[in-house]
Amino acid sequence: MPPRPGSFDDGVELKSAYDLPLEALNPINPRLWSEHKWKECFERLRAEDPVHFNETEVAGRYWSLTKYEDIKKVDTDWQNFSSAHGITLGFPVGEELPEGALNVTTFIAQDPPDHDVQRKTVTGAVAPPNLATMEPLIRERTRKVLDSLPEGQTFDWVDTVSIELTTLMLATLFDFPLEDRRKLTYWSDITFAVPQPGGLIETEEERREGLLECLEYFSGLWQDRLQNPGNDLISMLAHGDDTKDMSPMHYLGNLLLLIVGGNDTTRNSMSGSVYALNKYAEQYDKLIANPNLIPKMVSELIRWQTPLAYMRRTANQDCEIGGKQIKKNDQILMWYASGNRDEDVFEQANDLDIERPNSRQHLSFGFGIHRCMGNRLAELQLRILWEEILPRFERIVVQEEPARTYSSFVNGYTYLPVQVTRKVG
Repeated sequence: MPPRPGSFDDGVELKSAYDLPLEALNPINPRLWSEHKWKECFERLRAEDPVHFNETEVAGRYWSLTKYEDIKKVDTDWQNFSSAHGITLGFPVGEELPEGALNVTTFIAQDPPDHDVQRKTVTGAVAPPNLATMEPLIRERTRKVLDSLPEGQTFDWVDTVSIELTTLMLATLFDFPLEDRRKLTYWSDITFAVPQPGGLIETEEERREGLLECLEYFSGLWQDRLQNPGNDLISMLAHGDDTKDMSPMHYLGNLLLLIVGGNDTTRNSMSGSVYALNKYAEQYDKLIANPNLIPKMVSELIRWQTPLAYMRRTANQDCEIGGKQIKKNDQILMWYASGNRDEDVFEQANDLDIERPNSRQHLSFGFGIHRCMGNRLAELQLRILWEEILPRFERIVVQEEPARTYSSFVNGYTYLPVQVTRKVG
């Protein structure tokens, strides 16, 4: 994983995006996301400066793309815009990693041909035939979790439902011991967590220790699968011609990519679906009246939530985007969360509309060679969740505003208090 720039948290209340000079706007600030104030920042940037420049001492030069078409153009052009220097904002290209930092690489942070052959090794785990095989298990587990929910008392939807269901699914894909499955949640969370006092991690050293623990655990699974191969992701990596000789740090990187991809995205979409349908009650009514809208709702919810807010590319050469002169090695942040709110593409883009005709054109899964390989699994899990919610509950009612992830990369929830009312008869 790439190094992270320093914290923006100075304890000062965030100003409105319209009260700041344009050059002072910086959507990478994690407080914009934890305090849910990012939409206004992007509204102004889309209108006034859709290819927006920032430069900091730690991260160097970087550009924020906020319009749908600019994002899609860069995302589909791997020849000119590389992933090989990292997928999140990091230090300038060519700088040495800080002492003690793990030099972790992943296939998403690679360009062809290396990217293609490594991705192909594990894609079979989420191919349509495997999804069809997994669907009964996903449904059984979903029913069990929903049937266990307390009625008439407040509980945390994030931990009780979203984390539990996605972690169970991850454990299945890895053939990972179910009794240790919450380790997967922890490793996923610390991968992109911003160190802060009282936070999930307080120092980079804590992250390092946690990720090395992850590598040690999965190295044991690797050795086991060499002797006892199965149809799981670890077996595919251990026996794949293009992955069986990976270095430990490369193995760790690919593991973290699969863990985060299978955990953060689906989990925050599950939580976001409950929050969004409460926020837009008329859409909840429409869904209850017509459950056949669930597949459309799933696509629209993933657009509206955008569980991973951006992806980074690096310019391979001097170029121009939107009239701005980009220099070779400049970092480019493709803000999916902004592109998904682009009014030129999505009418009334800030609103949830479960009958939106073009919701499947969202950016949340990316485009081109790096399009999320688990997108169908994420949609399947979310679809099954709501197919099982609607017959069971009159309503899932959010009790107060959620707590949100302190991150500009993971657009998620850490706490969502709800109550459920079961249907009678």
